[in-house]
Amino acid sequence: MDDFDLDRSTADAWAGFRDRLSEVVSIIDDSADLTISAESPSGDQAPFLRFSSPARHLVRCEAVGVPSAGGSRLAAAQLAAMVELGWREPTTSGPRPTDSFWIEDSQDNSERVSGLAVAVLRDVLGVPHPVFLAPDQLGEVLRGALPSEQGLELAHPAPDQQQLDALVDRELTRMYGHPPMRDGEGDVAFRVGSTMLFLRTSPDGQEVTVFAAVVHDVEGRSRAAEVLNDLNVEARWVKFQLVRDRVFVTFSVLARPFVPEHLQHAVRILSEVADGIDDELASKLHGRTTFSDPDS
Repeated sequence: MDDFDLDRSTADAWAGFRDRLSEVVSIIDDSADLTISAESPSGDQAPFLRFSSPARHLVRCEAVGVPSAGGSRLAAAQLAAMVELGWREPTTSGPRPTDSFWIEDSQDNSERVSGLAVAVLRDVLGVPHPVFLAPDQLGEVLRGALPSEQGLELAHPAPDQQQLDALVDRELTRMYGHPPMRDGEGDVAFRVGSTMLFLRTSPDGQEVTVFAAVVHDVEGRSRAAEVLNDLNVEARWVKFQLVRDRVFVTFSVLARPFVPEHLQHAVRILSEVADGIDDELASKLHGRTTFSDPDS
Protein backbone atom coordinates (compact mmCIF):
# COMPACT_ATOMS: atom_id res chain seq x y z
CA MET A 1 0.00 0.00 0.00
CA ASP A 2 3.05 2.29 0.02
CA ASP A 3 2.09 3.92 -3.27
CA PHE A 4 -1.64 4.19 -2.61
CA ASP A 5 -2.88 7.75 -2.17
CA LEU A 6 -6.50 7.89 -1.01
CA ASP A 7 -6.87 11.58 -1.85
CA ARG A 8 -5.52 11.07 -5.36
CA SER A 9 -7.72 8.03 -5.91
CA THR A 10 -10.80 9.92 -4.74
CA ALA A 11 -9.96 12.91 -6.95
CA ASP A 12 -9.51 10.57 -9.94
CA ALA A 13 -12.86 8.95 -9.23
CA TRP A 14 -14.65 12.31 -9.12
CA ALA A 15 -12.90 13.43 -12.32
CA GLY A 16 -13.95 10.24 -14.09
CA PHE A 17 -17.52 10.56 -12.83
CA ARG A 18 -17.64 14.21 -13.96
CA ASP A 19 -16.45 13.27 -17.47
CA ARG A 20 -19.01 10.46 -17.82
CA LEU A 21 -21.78 12.72 -16.51
CA SER A 22 -20.77 15.36 -19.05
CA GLU A 23 -21.27 12.81 -21.83
CA VAL A 24 -24.75 11.97 -20.55
CA VAL A 25 -25.71 15.64 -20.12
CA SER A 26 -24.60 16.42 -23.67
CA ILE A 27 -27.16 14.01 -25.15
CA ILE A 28 -30.01 13.99 -22.61
CA ASP A 29 -33.41 14.74 -24.15
CA ASP A 30 -37.04 15.09 -23.11
CA SER A 31 -37.66 11.34 -23.12
CA ALA A 32 -36.43 10.81 -19.56
CA ASP A 33 -34.90 12.64 -16.62
CA LEU A 34 -31.79 11.55 -14.73
CA THR A 35 -31.77 11.58 -10.94
CA ILE A 36 -28.59 11.16 -8.90
CA SER A 37 -29.22 10.47 -5.23
CA ALA A 38 -26.56 11.22 -2.66
CA GLU A 39 -26.82 8.85 0.26
CA SER A 40 -24.69 9.58 3.29
CA PRO A 41 -22.40 6.85 4.75
CA SER A 42 -24.96 6.44 7.57
CA GLY A 43 -27.63 5.58 5.02
CA ASP A 44 -29.69 8.75 5.51
CA GLN A 45 -31.44 10.09 2.43
CA ALA A 46 -29.80 13.33 1.33
CA PRO A 47 -30.81 15.90 -1.31
CA PHE A 48 -30.49 14.79 -4.92
CA LEU A 49 -29.84 16.23 -8.37
CA ARG A 50 -32.38 15.91 -11.18
CA PHE A 51 -31.29 16.53 -14.77
CA SER A 52 -33.76 17.20 -17.57
CA SER A 53 -33.98 18.77 -21.01
CA PRO A 54 -36.93 21.20 -21.00
CA ALA A 55 -36.11 22.48 -24.48
CA ARG A 56 -34.03 21.41 -27.46
CA HIS A 57 -30.28 21.58 -26.76
CA LEU A 58 -30.98 22.86 -23.23
CA VAL A 59 -30.12 21.02 -20.01
CA ARG A 60 -31.52 21.86 -16.60
CA CYS A 61 -30.43 20.57 -13.21
CA GLU A 62 -32.28 21.06 -9.93
CA ALA A 63 -30.84 20.37 -6.49
CA VAL A 64 -33.97 18.92 -4.93
CA GLY A 65 -34.21 19.06 -1.15
CA VAL A 66 -31.78 21.93 -0.70
CA PRO A 67 -34.10 24.77 0.42
CA SER A 68 -32.93 28.35 0.70
CA ALA A 69 -34.76 29.27 3.89
CA GLY A 70 -35.39 27.93 7.40
CA GLY A 71 -35.60 24.22 8.00
CA SER A 72 -32.70 23.43 5.69
CA ARG A 73 -30.44 20.54 6.63
CA LEU A 74 -27.56 22.53 5.21
CA ALA A 75 -25.70 25.25 7.08
CA ALA A 76 -25.92 28.84 5.90
CA ALA A 77 -22.35 28.65 4.61
CA GLN A 78 -23.28 25.71 2.39
CA LEU A 79 -26.29 27.51 1.01
CA ALA A 80 -24.10 30.52 0.27
CA ALA A 81 -21.65 28.20 -1.47
CA MET A 82 -24.43 27.08 -3.83
CA VAL A 83 -24.92 30.67 -4.98
CA GLU A 84 -21.17 31.30 -5.18
CA LEU A 85 -20.73 28.26 -7.40
CA GLY A 86 -23.27 29.67 -9.85
CA TRP A 87 -26.50 27.94 -8.83
CA ARG A 88 -29.63 30.07 -8.97
CA GLU A 89 -31.94 30.31 -5.98
CA PRO A 90 -35.53 29.01 -5.98
CA THR A 91 -37.96 31.19 -7.89
CA THR A 92 -41.71 31.56 -8.30
CA SER A 93 -41.42 33.44 -11.59
CA GLY A 94 -40.30 32.56 -15.08
CA PRO A 95 -41.36 29.67 -17.32
CA ARG A 96 -40.15 27.02 -14.86
CA PRO A 97 -40.77 28.06 -11.22
CA THR A 98 -39.14 25.81 -8.65
CA ASP A 99 -38.49 25.57 -4.93
CA SER A 100 -35.03 24.11 -5.57
CA PHE A 101 -31.65 25.57 -6.50
CA TRP A 102 -31.24 25.25 -10.26
CA ILE A 103 -29.03 25.84 -13.28
CA GLU A 104 -29.72 25.85 -17.01
CA ASP A 105 -27.24 25.87 -19.84
CA SER A 106 -26.70 24.77 -23.41
CA GLN A 107 -25.77 21.14 -23.91
CA ASP A 108 -22.64 22.49 -25.60
CA ASN A 109 -21.60 23.51 -22.07
CA SER A 110 -22.17 20.04 -20.59
CA GLU A 111 -18.71 20.11 -18.97
CA ARG A 112 -19.69 23.20 -16.98
CA VAL A 113 -22.98 21.62 -15.88
CA SER A 114 -21.33 18.37 -14.82
CA GLY A 115 -18.62 20.32 -12.99
CA LEU A 116 -21.22 22.29 -11.03
CA ALA A 117 -23.07 19.07 -10.22
CA VAL A 118 -19.93 17.40 -8.91
CA ALA A 119 -19.06 20.50 -6.87
CA VAL A 120 -22.44 20.33 -5.13
CA LEU A 121 -22.28 16.60 -4.50
CA ARG A 122 -18.70 16.61 -3.26
CA ASP A 123 -18.13 20.02 -1.68
CA VAL A 124 -21.58 21.14 -0.53
CA LEU A 125 -23.42 17.91 0.25
CA GLY A 126 -20.25 16.20 1.44
CA VAL A 127 -20.52 12.96 -0.55
CA PRO A 128 -17.13 11.35 0.16
CA HIS A 129 -16.79 9.36 -3.08
CA PRO A 130 -18.83 8.60 -6.22
CA VAL A 131 -19.47 5.07 -4.92
CA PHE A 132 -21.98 6.68 -2.54
CA LEU A 133 -24.07 7.96 -5.45
CA ALA A 134 -27.10 6.18 -6.85
CA PRO A 135 -28.08 7.23 -10.39
CA ASP A 136 -31.57 5.94 -11.18
CA GLN A 137 -31.13 5.77 -14.95
CA LEU A 138 -28.12 5.46 -17.24
CA GLY A 139 -26.31 4.08 -14.23
CA GLU A 140 -24.13 1.86 -16.36
CA VAL A 141 -22.86 4.95 -18.19
CA LEU A 142 -22.04 6.83 -15.00
CA ARG A 143 -20.42 3.84 -13.30
CA GLY A 144 -18.42 2.60 -16.26
CA ALA A 145 -18.71 -0.03 -18.96
CA LEU A 146 -19.83 -3.56 -18.24
CA PRO A 147 -16.93 -6.01 -18.23
CA SER A 148 -16.51 -8.05 -21.37
CA GLU A 149 -17.37 -11.74 -21.19
CA GLN A 150 -15.19 -12.59 -24.17
CA GLY A 151 -12.53 -15.16 -23.34
CA LEU A 152 -13.29 -15.30 -19.62
CA GLU A 153 -14.80 -18.78 -19.62
CA LEU A 154 -11.59 -20.09 -21.18
CA ALA A 155 -9.30 -18.02 -18.96
CA HIS A 156 -6.06 -19.77 -18.13
CA PRO A 157 -5.84 -20.99 -14.50
CA ALA A 158 -2.83 -18.66 -14.17
CA PRO A 159 -4.19 -15.42 -15.70
CA ASP A 160 -2.18 -12.30 -16.35
CA GLN A 161 -3.20 -9.01 -14.71
CA GLN A 162 -5.49 -7.97 -17.55
CA GLN A 163 -7.37 -11.26 -17.42
CA LEU A 164 -7.53 -11.11 -13.64
CA ASP A 165 -8.94 -7.56 -13.75
CA ALA A 166 -11.67 -8.76 -16.09
CA LEU A 167 -12.52 -11.69 -13.82
CA VAL A 168 -12.64 -9.42 -10.77
CA ASP A 169 -14.81 -6.85 -12.56
CA ARG A 170 -17.23 -9.54 -13.67
CA GLU A 171 -17.57 -10.91 -10.13
CA LEU A 172 -18.01 -7.47 -8.54
CA THR A 173 -20.64 -6.64 -11.17
CA ARG A 174 -22.47 -9.84 -10.29
CA MET A 175 -22.22 -9.07 -6.55
CA TYR A 176 -23.41 -5.47 -6.67
CA GLY A 177 -25.42 -5.22 -9.88
CA HIS A 178 -23.23 -2.59 -11.55
CA PRO A 179 -19.68 -2.32 -12.87
CA PRO A 180 -16.96 -1.32 -10.39
CA MET A 181 -15.24 2.07 -10.57
CA ARG A 182 -11.50 2.13 -11.30
CA ASP A 183 -9.23 5.11 -10.73
CA GLY A 184 -6.29 6.20 -12.86
CA GLU A 185 -4.01 3.69 -11.14
CA GLY A 186 -6.38 0.78 -11.82
CA ASP A 187 -7.59 0.47 -8.22
CA VAL A 188 -11.25 -0.41 -7.76
CA ALA A 189 -13.41 1.46 -5.24
CA PHE A 190 -16.69 0.01 -4.05
CA ARG A 191 -19.11 0.42 -1.19
CA VAL A 192 -20.19 -2.20 1.34
CA GLY A 193 -22.76 -0.70 3.72
CA SER A 194 -21.14 2.29 5.41
CA THR A 195 -17.63 1.13 4.47
CA MET A 196 -15.64 2.03 1.37
CA LEU A 197 -13.24 -0.67 0.21
CA PHE A 198 -10.56 -0.65 -2.46
CA LEU A 199 -9.15 -3.50 -4.52
CA ARG A 200 -6.06 -3.94 -6.65
CA THR A 201 -4.53 -6.81 -8.55
CA SER A 202 -0.82 -7.59 -8.63
CA PRO A 203 1.14 -6.99 -11.87
CA ASP A 204 1.91 -10.71 -12.16
CA GLY A 205 -1.77 -11.69 -11.85
CA GLN A 206 -1.17 -13.87 -8.79
CA GLU A 207 -2.92 -11.85 -6.10
CA VAL A 208 -5.95 -9.70 -5.36
CA THR A 209 -5.64 -7.32 -2.41
CA VAL A 210 -8.74 -5.84 -0.82
CA PHE A 211 -8.04 -2.95 1.54
CA ALA A 212 -9.57 -0.03 3.43
CA ALA A 213 -8.18 3.10 5.02
CA VAL A 214 -9.58 3.01 8.55
CA VAL A 215 -7.68 5.76 10.40
CA HIS A 216 -6.19 9.01 9.13
CA ASP A 217 -3.88 11.65 10.65
CA VAL A 218 -2.35 9.26 13.16
CA GLU A 219 -0.34 10.89 15.96
CA GLY A 220 2.82 9.08 17.05
CA ARG A 221 4.12 6.42 14.68
CA SER A 222 5.88 4.45 17.42
CA ARG A 223 2.70 4.12 19.47
CA ALA A 224 0.72 3.24 16.34
CA ALA A 225 3.24 0.54 15.37
CA GLU A 226 2.87 -1.09 18.80
CA VAL A 227 -0.94 -1.05 18.64
CA LEU A 228 -0.99 -2.47 15.10
CA ASN A 229 1.55 -5.14 15.97
CA ASP A 230 -0.74 -6.37 18.76
CA LEU A 231 -3.69 -6.38 16.36
CA ASN A 232 -1.74 -8.36 13.76
CA VAL A 233 -0.84 -11.00 16.33
CA GLU A 234 -4.52 -11.50 17.11
CA ALA A 235 -5.95 -11.12 13.60
CA ARG A 236 -6.78 -14.30 11.70
CA TRP A 237 -7.44 -13.10 8.17
CA VAL A 238 -6.50 -9.46 7.86
CA LYS A 239 -3.32 -7.42 8.25
CA PHE A 240 -3.02 -3.88 9.64
CA GLN A 241 -0.44 -1.56 8.09
CA LEU A 242 0.77 1.94 8.93
CA VAL A 243 1.52 3.96 5.79
CA ARG A 244 2.75 7.42 6.68
CA ASP A 245 -0.08 8.81 8.84
CA ARG A 246 -2.80 6.37 7.73
CA VAL A 247 -3.76 2.91 8.93
CA PHE A 248 -4.87 0.40 6.31
CA VAL A 249 -6.42 -3.01 6.87
CA THR A 250 -5.81 -5.49 4.05
CA PHE A 251 -6.86 -8.96 2.95
CA SER A 252 -4.79 -10.82 0.34
CA VAL A 253 -6.48 -13.36 -1.94
CA LEU A 254 -4.49 -15.84 -4.05
CA ALA A 255 -5.64 -15.65 -7.68
CA ARG A 256 -4.12 -18.69 -9.35
CA PRO A 257 -6.70 -19.94 -9.94
CA PHE A 258 -9.14 -17.10 -9.35
CA VAL A 259 -12.01 -18.34 -7.15
CA PRO A 260 -14.97 -15.93 -6.90
CA GLU A 261 -15.99 -17.31 -3.49
CA HIS A 262 -12.59 -16.34 -2.09
CA LEU A 263 -13.11 -12.74 -3.21
CA GLN A 264 -16.59 -12.73 -1.68
CA HIS A 265 -15.12 -13.98 1.60
CA ALA A 266 -12.41 -11.30 1.61
CA VAL A 267 -14.91 -8.51 0.96
CA ARG A 268 -17.24 -9.73 3.70
CA ILE A 269 -14.50 -10.15 6.32
CA LEU A 270 -12.73 -6.89 5.52
CA SER A 271 -15.92 -4.84 5.57
CA GLU A 272 -16.85 -6.28 8.96
CA VAL A 273 -13.41 -5.58 10.39
CA ALA A 274 -13.11 -2.08 8.91
CA ASP A 275 -16.58 -1.04 10.03
CA GLY A 276 -16.17 -2.62 13.45
CA ILE A 277 -12.79 -1.29 14.53
CA ASP A 278 -12.35 2.13 12.92
CA ASP A 279 -13.85 4.28 15.71
CA GLU A 280 -12.00 2.48 18.50
CA LEU A 281 -8.71 2.48 16.62
CA ALA A 282 -9.02 6.17 15.71
CA SER A 283 -9.52 6.98 19.39
CA LYS A 284 -6.47 4.97 20.44
CA LEU A 285 -4.23 6.55 17.81
CA HIS A 286 -5.65 10.07 18.14
CA GLY A 287 -6.66 10.08 14.50
CA ARG A 288 -9.93 10.20 12.59
CA THR A 289 -12.03 7.78 10.61
CA THR A 290 -12.62 8.10 6.87
CA PHE A 291 -16.03 9.70 7.13
CA SER A 292 -15.48 11.93 10.16
CA ASP A 293 -15.01 15.68 9.86
CA PRO A 294 -11.28 16.45 9.45
CA ASP A 295 -11.76 19.68 11.42
CA SER A 296 -13.61 18.12 14.35
